[in-house]
Amino acid sequence: MNKYTILCKKCNARIYLKDPDDASVQCNVCHTNQQVDIILKNVEELICYPIDPPYTYISVVKNLDTLQRTYRVLEPYLSKEEQNVFLFIRNELISRFTVRLDELDENPTSFLIDQYNGIVKVFGIAIDDFLEKKLLYYLNRFFLGYDKIDPLMKDPHIEDVSCDGAKSSLFINHRDFGSIETDVLFDSDDRLTQFVTKLAQKCGKHISVSNPMLDATMPDGSRIQMTLSGEVTTKGSTFTIRKFRSDPITPVDLIEYHTMSPEIFAYLWLAVEHGSNALVSGGTASGKTSVLNAMCLFIPKESKIVSIEETREINLPHPNWIPGITRSGFGEVLNDRLIGEIDLFDLMKAALRQRPEYILVGEIRGKEAYVLFQAMATGHTTYSTVHADSMKSLIHRLEGKPINVPRNMLQSLDIVMIQSMVKLNGKTVRRCKDIIEVITVDSETNEFLTNHVFKWDSSTDEFKYTGKSFILETIRELRDLSTDEMRSELKQRQKILEWMHKHMIRDFKQIGEIVSGYTENPSESLAKISSPPKQSLLKKASEIQSSFNVHDDSFSLYDVITSEDKLKKSSHARKKKFFMRLKKNK
Repeated sequence: MNKYTILCKKCNARIYLKDPDDASVQCNVCHTNQQVDIILKNVEELICYPIDPPYTYISVVKNLDTLQRTYRVLEPYLSKEEQNVFLFIRNELISRFTVRLDELDENPTSFLIDQYNGIVKVFGIAIDDFLEKKLLYYLNRFFLGYDKIDPLMKDPHIEDVSCDGAKSSLFINHRDFGSIETDVLFDSDDRLTQFVTKLAQKCGKHISVSNPMLDATMPDGSRIQMTLSGEVTTKGSTFTIRKFRSDPITPVDLIEYHTMSPEIFAYLWLAVEHGSNALVSGGTASGKTSVLNAMCLFIPKESKIVSIEETREINLPHPNWIPGITRSGFGEVLNDRLIGEIDLFDLMKAALRQRPEYILVGEIRGKEAYVLFQAMATGHTTYSTVHADSMKSLIHRLEGKPINVPRNMLQSLDIVMIQSMVKLNGKTVRRCKDIIEVITVDSETNEFLTNHVFKWDSSTDEFKYTGKSFILETIRELRDLSTDEMRSELKQRQKILEWMHKHMIRDFKQIGEIVSGYTENPSESLAKISSPPKQSLLKKASEIQSSFNVHDDSFSLYDVITSEDKLKKSSHARKKKFFMRLKKNK
């Protein structure tokens, strides 16, 4: 039989069912006997992990007949009587609040608890400790979180959340399982419409029947597109959320995902450090912004950087960095734009006046691209992303409307990285298919002369160096190095990247410090990575386990590590590899 996880209806402890025919079960923590309401026959649980322990857990299961996977949200159980208590307290709180809790000057969580205690005392509601914890969880989720989708927003492994209408399950894009259906849904059009309206208010925006489409930025930085009612979408209200990562993807992550190799990042490290211009090109959800953010960690620490985005996605450890985002307008339309609107073109022009050494643009798709290439031509190092799945389509996109960049300006570009989302062994993965250097434009034929530096071999899933790089040759001459010295420099940087990957160093600030340390003193950095780490993985895991004082058999070392801050945000695949390394290091 295949075990799966449920939560105790009283104390919310995890219970592992080994027999799907079990009608009742006893909790190992509170020893309460209870009926099992959900029976999952012929289902295998792939993974179960905490999101907001001890309240919220996620279970991913696979139906062994259909092979369909489902993302289950496990939350505290409320009986009908307990639900009535919750609704009464919630409605009382709504009647007392005159402003949103997130707009209060004082701590909103403490304020919510104080108001809750006042209501319980005034009305003399009998509530035990178990129920109080569950009620406070749901009240906090409703007033301070994202209500029904709050667990999805807290799950660091989710990239996108999509609702296609009422009575339809929400879909997510999971970093380990790809696109997957959830057990979360809105059971009526009215509830979904109310929820979408509430989301718009959280974003500080307004959505209505007269203006039923809205693009906005959520309080946590995520990007959301929503529609109201059935005005423009026949299934009713919809929303799609592109989640923002406060803990950005780093080169170590992309090496772990095998999106790029350490050798490629060593090449990019040298190129970025010496001011080569680059574009990351690819289709939707191919990992363009992740690659852009990762390579920007190689920018020298003291450099002045200006980033320009519509939604904040770039995150850097550099102290001299100005992050700029666009702003929608308001009021009347003047010269084909709303009064007060600030777009990428405006930010791009302003950035040039700030005398940055590096300019980063989240995505180019309009007239701002012309200014970007002008910046390249005048000596600013620029990086951006663009939607195009090949070098040929990239050139057509840049030369065609509405971008209209002349071909002679395109030769200011040095490197193009082609990202792709592909199927490999039945799993959706992201790979860097090509890294191409732009050499020049032939004066006679007006054709681009390019050089392929790295190519991805789909048959072996390996990245192959073609043996020739004009960028590296230029850097070699600039630094007055011999060919052997240049090759050694590349190998040293590759060695540091492999060391960071081996020891799970993925925090973007820590990686920034290591990169900066190597630039200032290469020999000292190489000496550090040659010596064994001060604390082995096994010792670290044991210390974490001791600090949480976990002795219950229902909790594995996996759960303990998951509760640790830095590893909490890691993917499941990375955590599994962490434990494999623990066993190897024993």
